[in-house]
Amino acid sequence: MNYHQLCLRLLLCALIGMANKASAQISVSKLRAGAASAHVNPPIGAFIAGDKQNRRFTGVLDSLFAKAVVLHDGQAALALVTVDCIGLLYPDIEQIRRRASQLVTNINLPPGHIVVSSTHTHSGPDVVGIWGVDYLHSGVDSAYMEQLIHTAAAQINLAAQRLQPVTARSAETQFGTEWVQNICDEEIDRSVTVLQFVGANGQNVASLTNFACHPTYLDAKYTEVSSDYVAGFYRKMAQQMGGENLFLQGAIGGWVQPVDGEGTPEKAYLRGEQLADAVFVALQRPTPLRGNALRIRTLPIQFQLDNAGWKQLAAMGTIKRALSDSVATELAWFAIGDAQFATHPGETAPFYGLETKKMMQTNGPKFVLGLGMDALGYILKPAYFDNASLPHAPYLTSMSVGKQTGPVMMAGLRRLLEGKE
Repeated sequence: MNYHQLCLRLLLCALIGMANKASAQISVSKLRAGAASAHVNPPIGAFIAGDKQNRRFTGVLDSLFAKAVVLHDGQAALALVTVDCIGLLYPDIEQIRRRASQLVTNINLPPGHIVVSSTHTHSGPDVVGIWGVDYLHSGVDSAYMEQLIHTAAAQINLAAQRLQPVTARSAETQFGTEWVQNICDEEIDRSVTVLQFVGANGQNVASLTNFACHPTYLDAKYTEVSSDYVAGFYRKMAQQMGGENLFLQGAIGGWVQPVDGEGTPEKAYLRGEQLADAVFVALQRPTPLRGNALRIRTLPIQFQLDNAGWKQLAAMGTIKRALSDSVATELAWFAIGDAQFATHPGETAPFYGLETKKMMQTNGPKFVLGLGMDALGYILKPAYFDNASLPHAPYLTSMSVGKQTGPVMMAGLRRLLEGKE
């Protein structure tokens, strides 16, 4: 090989190396994200979910939202939606997924790649049925539900149209020690986990914040529409970061709620603003997301239904859902790079949230979405059904599907996390 041939070969190797490096950089930056939101306020006079029956809205303190983020890694897509309400039931979530999948045409977004959760505000509309005039009459406004389902699906479509290149980063902190407590005197997860999607110009496209606490500062005290402390969180996040910022409720059963005295709108908003401040500070030292690949697995599942009252309410049409000796629902697991998410279809004891995180085989951020894909009441440790002297056991079990719901859910999640579905 002469000198000129050697130079040509070295130049070719250099060019190939540069091309491979550029290709690697392109693959790292393939993740795209889009986000959208819209108000889903109920009409004045609609029934309020939470606390006593036959309570109706008289005004609006702050607006409720349906917020959506759509992600695409160049091959697969997924959507995450959160709605400010006490908890959407699986049949309504299925409608949102089907409609959104039909609306989105610029990417392939199957219904099974859409995950829906609820923030669980007790100052939102009755979307279940049990807070009407009495148990014989559903409190659900069918016209409002049609509007909510349409709006949520439309936000997924709009978010898909807004896809843009992003990089992702995460952060974690602790929060709520002085005002959040598990009043059953058991485990509590005080972590705040955030995943942020940053656009090419450094702008916040969207963020996902996971924190566990009932939004019940205003429960039973006010008759105005509100997302409670979540409203303060939304406002402060918008001021500090811009973009769309989703609140993802955590494992709040058992139950986890504010314990710092009588609630007022001012106190609720302050706590939400403090949560936003904690997120903002944590993101000053972010951890880059490792990888961009999107993965999602879902598992249709049946829970044995031991709650005779629920069966009767379904038979009367108060709850518009097929309930017999079992109830059909769905679990979901998904990953964005090394960030992992798992849904819990109700208000799960913090124990189950912590155990779910232990099962996630990742060094990246871990999210547990309470009220994810369904709202099946309290999902408790079996001991609460065996020992009525445990704190609040009679009430909690009366609002639960049954004794085996928690163990069956965890077995299903283990299968999803191990990739056996």
